[in-house]
Amino acid sequence: MTELIYGFLTGVIFGFLLQKGRVIRYDKQMAALRLMDMTIVKFMFTSILVAMVGVYILKDLGLAKLSLKSTVLGGNIIGGLIFGIGWGILGYCPGTQLGALGEGRWDTVWGIIGMHVGAAIFAELYPVMKKTVLTWGDFGKITIPQALGINHWFIIPIFVIGGILLFWWFEKKNL
Repeated sequence: MTELIYGFLTGVIFGFLLQKGRVIRYDKQMAALRLMDMTIVKFMFTSILVAMVGVYILKDLGLAKLSLKSTVLGGNIIGGLIFGIGWGILGYCPGTQLGALGEGRWDTVWGIIGMHVGAAIFAELYPVMKKTVLTWGDFGKITIPQALGINHWFIIPIFVIGGILLFWWFEKKNL
């Protein structure tokens, strides 16, 4: 039950930050897809970097365990293409369309319906995909540090410094 409460609270905080950061706005979404405004990219990358550091600190302290999914290139590439096409057509990604609906933007309903239809199609096709697409390029449950055979604390600072440099470049270019 405690995990559900933590998940709920984390979701509420994340939704609040999405709204305050204005990343659920259609114009911000389209500007990001057109590489004209990197607000959403900065928001997502900041979330990833903070989570990366936090998760590995918790893991090293014995307070959390990593629960990895297999790295399957076939599923990732095809799923990423479907996700990107849907985002480009609708102008919202799944999380931001729910936030936009919460703000009263009813155009997101079509995307939400589309997500449910897509999930149903995926569920129906899963037995076939499990034997085909979801086996293409299966590297198993692996992280970048594991693939390189080094400690994760050699990789994390590289990503953090890279993120800071990327943010600096975005700001310099007024993105």
